Amino acid sequence: MKRNRETRGIQMKQVEVLRYDAFSKEPNKGNPAGVVLEGSRLTDEEMQLIAKKAGYNETSFLLPSKSADLRLRYFTPGHEMNLCGHATVASLYALYEKGGIGPGAELKVETKAGNLTVKTGYADEEKHFFVTLEQAPPSFRPFAGDRAKLAEALGITEADFHDSLPIVYGSTGTWTLLVPVQHLAACRKMQPKNSEFPAILTDMPRASVHPFSLETIHRDSHLHGRHFSSPYSGTIEDPVTGTASGVMGAYMKTYGEADQNVFLIEQGQEIGKDGKVKIEIFEENGEMKAKMTGTAVFAEKQIIDI
Repeated sequence: MKRNRETRGIQMKQVEVLRYDAFSKEPNKGNPAGVVLEGSRLTDEEMQLIAKKAGYNETSFLLPSKSADLRLRYFTPGHEMNLCGHATVASLYALYEKGGIGPGAELKVETKAGNLTVKTGYADEEKHFFVTLEQAPPSFRPFAGDRAKLAEALGITEADFHDSLPIVYGSTGTWTLLVPVQHLAACRKMQPKNSEFPAILTDMPRASVHPFSLETIHRDSHLHGRHFSSPYSGTIEDPVTGTASGVMGAYMKTYGEADQNVFLIEQGQEIGKDGKVKIEIFEENGEMKAKMTGTAVFAEKQIIDI
């Protein structure tokens, strides 16, 4: 919804931003994302300004597509992203609540990471609407940076790093540095110095950092993660990340040689945003792929002046 109003002779736009908390069934848990249902009349500059004013880690904008059923653009307060898992879940949940789609739908969604398949359904007897996103094929690159400086920037020591799993860059649409640690205690004590990341991530200075542990809080979880933003994003920590969870599942199949194909990943507990993401790793035409499944809940509405 968009309205115009006059302020001191200057015509202002008012844009409705809906906040949905993804990967949670409770408001104020999981990962908040802003959703703008009518993005087609906004310029790139206006989208960036809205994302900055809204203040969420990501805000998504829904637009028509010539090559898919829907186009999504994602903005942090600092820059545009190729793909954002939790904002995709939030956007599709918003469409569901507004009557635009129903359970059992299969859509092609255009993103800057490619045209991706999204499916919807009901997850349980309480009929919680869920969204499953097929992410871009996983890619990995070695980390050649200084491990001691990385540990210091995270507020831990080199001894906390996992002794048999490598630190690598990974992507299923958005690049992040995957940092396996020995124990859950290392995740809990982390105090990130995000401003130091670019000088350490010399190969990918704009990447985020995603530490994780095989030790978990919830018994049904397989992996525990945290996600620290690039300083260019304008945020510090992403409570529950869909794309990083997807590449983390692919990482465990590639480097951890995991027997399982389905991973339940917990995140956000350290900052009071308990959430879970289901990741399925599968093979198609000889290529590894990842599916991410999550739900969402409406939390609040903002009216942003631009």
